[in-house]
Amino acid sequence: MSADIATFINIGERTNVTGSARFKRLILDGEYETALDVARQQVENGAQIIDINMDEAMLDSVEAMRTFINLIASEPDISRVPIMIDSSKWEVIETGLKCVQGKAIVNSISLKEGEEQFLHQARLIKRYGAATVVMAFDETGQADTQTRKIEICQRSYKLLTEKIGFAPEDIIFDPNIFAVATGIEEHNNYAVDFIEATREIKRTCPHVHISGGLSNISFSFRGNNPVREAMHSVFLYYAIRAGMNMAIVNAGQLEVYDAIPDELRNAVEDVILNRRDDATERLLDIAPKYQGDGKAAAQEDLSWREAPVTKRLEYALVKGITDYIIDDTEEARLEAERPLHVIEGPLMDGMNVVGDLFGEGKMFLPQVVKSARVMKKAVAHLQPYIEAEKDGVKSSNGKILMATVKGDVHDIGKNIVGVVLQCNNFEVIDMGVMVPCETILKTARDENVDMIGLSGLITPSLDEMVHVAKEMERQGFDMPLLIGGATTSKAHTAVKIEQNYHGPVAYVPNASRAVGVCQKLISATARPIFAQALSEEYETVRAQHARKKPRSKPVTLEQARANAAQPDFSQGIVAPQQLGVTPVSADLSTLREYIDWTPFFLTWSLAGKYPRILDDEVIGEQARELLSDANAMLDNVIANSSLQAKGVIGLFAANRVNDDIEIYADTQREALLGTAHHLRQQTLKDNHPNYCLADFVAPKSSGIEDYVGAFAVTAGIGEDDLAEQFIQAGDDYNAIMVKAVADRLAEAFAEYLHEQVRKEYWGYAKDEALSNEALIREKYQGIRPAPGYAACPEHTEKQLIWDLLEVEKHTGMKLTESYAMWPGAAVSGWYFAHPQARYFAVAKIQQDQLADYAQRKQWDMAMATKWLAPNLHD
Repeated sequence: MSADIATFINIGERTNVTGSARFKRLILDGEYETALDVARQQVENGAQIIDINMDEAMLDSVEAMRTFINLIASEPDISRVPIMIDSSKWEVIETGLKCVQGKAIVNSISLKEGEEQFLHQARLIKRYGAATVVMAFDETGQADTQTRKIEICQRSYKLLTEKIGFAPEDIIFDPNIFAVATGIEEHNNYAVDFIEATREIKRTCPHVHISGGLSNISFSFRGNNPVREAMHSVFLYYAIRAGMNMAIVNAGQLEVYDAIPDELRNAVEDVILNRRDDATERLLDIAPKYQGDGKAAAQEDLSWREAPVTKRLEYALVKGITDYIIDDTEEARLEAERPLHVIEGPLMDGMNVVGDLFGEGKMFLPQVVKSARVMKKAVAHLQPYIEAEKDGVKSSNGKILMATVKGDVHDIGKNIVGVVLQCNNFEVIDMGVMVPCETILKTARDENVDMIGLSGLITPSLDEMVHVAKEMERQGFDMPLLIGGATTSKAHTAVKIEQNYHGPVAYVPNASRAVGVCQKLISATARPIFAQALSEEYETVRAQHARKKPRSKPVTLEQARANAAQPDFSQGIVAPQQLGVTPVSADLSTLREYIDWTPFFLTWSLAGKYPRILDDEVIGEQARELLSDANAMLDNVIANSSLQAKGVIGLFAANRVNDDIEIYADTQREALLGTAHHLRQQTLKDNHPNYCLADFVAPKSSGIEDYVGAFAVTAGIGEDDLAEQFIQAGDDYNAIMVKAVADRLAEAFAEYLHEQVRKEYWGYAKDEALSNEALIREKYQGIRPAPGYAACPEHTEKQLIWDLLEVEKHTGMKLTESYAMWPGAAVSGWYFAHPQARYFAVAKIQQDQLADYAQRKQWDMAMATKWLAPNLHD
């Protein structure tokens, strides 16, 4: 049940001209670039699929669909999610299928025009490699009863799978959500019909998905959002448990199930489940009470303090309240026969409740981490009494060693996973960061751990994980290996890691999945079954990877260079006010005003764009609380000077030579300080150049004098020490918080310093006056791409920045052997000033560019392959 909730897919609905007035206006006005922001916002707000519909009478729908999908293909932050091509016109759908990259979803086909047309369209969809939504609609009309829904879906399933071999996992049935509480008696069972039909369809049609348009259910109460939100939440609560696993959902119209007032929830459940003949009338009677501000939260009270101590402990754990935990733990100890029983009894019972709520999507990650803080304080109070009895604490569910691999310093995600596992009674040995393979494996043997978890953020960490897996195999290990981190993926785990180790290898995408995976791997009975399922899943992934065709047609390096960007350098290049290297520092109070908070919430697995996330009906309250805690941490580090921000910039004369940038000691351009090596996009581009960062600097052959800049900043001086102080105090929440805040300050420093460079140090935009929101949206001239990221993905180029700027001398920042920056809260990169400079993704390159790059870097091919492996076409 919780697995279904964890994998529920939200389909964004705002890129639909029939459902969004703003999107419709933008498309009709031809403002496609601005319309992309609508798609981008949906992805930022948590949509895992975006539905695109161009069905408008005043629009050339075919051309609009072609144009918009082609634009999406060049936007990595949008194209990373699947596209649902939505139209009632087949020619529009087929146009979208011809343009879309990756696996698309067609919305929709049905039997309303008969079996021949249905199968014809399905064959074409199969040929394009897409999935499809199948409406519960046949020659006689839409299915409105449970029987009709099941009958049409089973018939469709049989036709698709048996007649044309359509993959069942690519079928998404929409059994039609209709409005309830309309006053018409025949409509009262519509929700039950959908839920029960879903249950039977999932049972009799293996591997299919179930979707629907959620807002239809509450149509009768349009204008009363609190009631609609409650209806959506209750409907999903039961439909998901029956097997519904995706829906077109407006996250702004969802309420947390347990947060719905009892009176309203009971009345809504009576309607949704059709439990009373007078359910509609009863909901209509109370609905006005919840109109507008009628659902205002109850005033906080301390009535929970009157409950028995076991319930008080549970409440404190669930709510993350530490104020009374020592007193309540002591009271429980005095009542218990032995202090150990307090841990084994009420404390673990409370943490089990936390684990259940998190698994069911009723608690969010920051709350779970706070629960762990409460638990640790309680255990710390009991520990002396337990030791006095010379008795150990109850054995854990299992012992897990976790480490950020050698060369990598990033550990926020690993730390969060560790806390969540501890909340579920796993013992976690955290080895920290930059841990060599031999140390990991020796500790695993010495501590007799049950499994090893590896984490990493930068791409070189992927190779190190492969090395650890090979060493585990060579040394005869048998325990499970967990893989996680921002650059890891199921495909990489299957193709590169799992085949090197005979034991179970499990890719863990986020903290919410870690507990379920570990529980299966620790169980003597569940482990063989789960391990076999993993092995089969990875075999399928490898087969799919082997069949996978490039998303875009590759071109030769010669062709890509012939299609290079051609910026206009005749407009007059602004020389920097002062060339050379300048150490800089910044006051944290100043940097605070430049923070982009959206990534901060993503760190805590709260998806949504700031500041809208603060008013989100589902996670808004938790987001506001989290932001308050972050600001309290900022107040603390500023008042106590416990974090420091240091940086250094350099502005240099420079010119392009092919795909390299020569950087000179002075304006005479005779003494070479160094050469920056860049990569070029190497896929076929329709009406777009094949970009390389070097394109944005004037060619040496032109005789035009141009310039580039470089920077390195950190706001993490002191973060490790401060985090360790919190850990020693049993406060994992604030240990993670200080690193998350330091990360935001470092990014803010980079943003602030770039502004200073544009206006003062370089001075090419002296009159710029932008708000912080405009800065975050990069509405300024120039870019600051970072080595290791999309436009310049090769990490060793950071060394040139370190050498040019003498970074370690000026800031104390260091590079690891894998070119990760220490402290972790750090940013470095290049400055390009040209008005046409833009961000892009190099993506996949060919062997001819690999060889060319190796020659330019004076590497052998093995070295080039090592550092460019993630960007190489298979």
